[in-house]
Amino acid sequence: MTNYRIQGATGEWEVVIGLEVHAQVTSNAKLFSGAATAFGAEPNSQVSLVDAAMPGMLPVPNRECIRQAVRTGMAIDAQINKWSRFDRKNYFYADLPQGYQISQLYHPLVGEGRLDIILDDKDPENTKTIGIERIHVEQDAGKLMHDQHPTMSYVDLNRSGVALMEIVSRPDMRSPAEAGAYLRKLRAILRYVGSCDGNMEEGSMRADVNVSVRKPGEPFGTRTETKNVNSVRFVMAVVEGEARRQVDLIEDGGKVVQETRLYDPDRNETRSMRSKEDAHDYRYFPDPDLLPLVLEDDFLADCRASLPELPDAKRHRYETALGLSAYNAGVLTAEVETARWFEALLEESAARQGKPEGEVAKQAANWLMSELFGALNRLGKSLETSPVSPAQAAELLALVGDGTISGTIAKQVFEKMLETGDGAGAIVEREGLKQTSDTGAIDAAIAKILADNADKVEQYRGGKEALFGFFVGQTMKAMAGKANPQLVNELLKKALG
Repeated sequence: MTNYRIQGATGEWEVVIGLEVHAQVTSNAKLFSGAATAFGAEPNSQVSLVDAAMPGMLPVPNRECIRQAVRTGMAIDAQINKWSRFDRKNYFYADLPQGYQISQLYHPLVGEGRLDIILDDKDPENTKTIGIERIHVEQDAGKLMHDQHPTMSYVDLNRSGVALMEIVSRPDMRSPAEAGAYLRKLRAILRYVGSCDGNMEEGSMRADVNVSVRKPGEPFGTRTETKNVNSVRFVMAVVEGEARRQVDLIEDGGKVVQETRLYDPDRNETRSMRSKEDAHDYRYFPDPDLLPLVLEDDFLADCRASLPELPDAKRHRYETALGLSAYNAGVLTAEVETARWFEALLEESAARQGKPEGEVAKQAANWLMSELFGALNRLGKSLETSPVSPAQAAELLALVGDGTISGTIAKQVFEKMLETGDGAGAIVEREGLKQTSDTGAIDAAIAKILADNADKVEQYRGGKEALFGFFVGQTMKAMAGKANPQLVNELLKKALG
């Protein structure tokens, strides 16, 4: 990732990337009012007098929104400022009833932090630290709706006043892949913490992408900001496309202008929106209606105690305590839903098989990643909508573990579980799929196979040991896949010996 370069007519160029991520805080009410925040409500059905900026209305901070922002800061090892202040950011736009946005500039709630990204999925120890400058809390604006009338635009204020965390990175990323890895990791942490649902399709998490280019070793170039990009794939596309545009512009004798741009995913290109303002253009000043936020030690201690085990710590535990490979541990901890599903499966499997979790962890991880992930991908479903629950999966794995069914039969049973929703035990009983350990029946099948393949028996005894797999396959086929594979191996070795 770190060696990404853009080849131009005058040599190689380096891209410099910073992301400003706007994450909607998980709360039932807005930042300064009691209005609801549910997604998809009828336009203007979740608007209080405060959100509509009616005269005389005063904002009151929502404690839960502040708590969630503090917890997020703690999760990225950031400085938590016990004293912070809200400012007014003044600008006019049709979906901003107040004529200003209540935000934080000079004294944010959360100061400098860090986030480690993995540079190579096959080598999870190969990481890079991305600095985070701050997290400030602010209110969202409303939304203009342009497609409801041929000559007019409508305003929906449902989002007006919704609490946002603006998470501002340092310009430490140097490739589209690093930007994608940063955004995925940040989204995972937010979802682990529960401070944002990370649903980029619904707009509850979106990124402003700052891009500049320079010759390696030179000072930073002029940056552009592409607003409101709502998927990891689009962020990576913006970085690549905007960097190439800037290189071509400079090499053609032009000059990059500091401006705000929009991304058109249909054309996969950015286009100019407006010149980029600086902080002084917004005439920031302390909000006179809001006292500074002063955080007590007890409040901070409660925030810290409420944090869950985070992805990096969980991945380390999976490797050291459960014996999983670094790759498997990384996959299982990348999303909080995956980790929760795996841990439910692990707990159920350990209980059913009467073994410590460490002894069933590899079996559970391999099955989840190879069998269930593949089935869900084929069915177009997620873990949240999986037809098979962790308890049902644990029952299936226990039947394999105690020798009731073979791994081959388990695949058939799993397909039946996906189709019917029935438990593994019920399917095995109904379909007569129990594995046989009847040595007499297996010996008889082996005797017939060896008699029918005398030439191969002779070749095997002459040193062609690879034929052993052939005899195993023929025996399992003769037993309709129900023979105990371990027993088949033992009896075959005896018969061929």
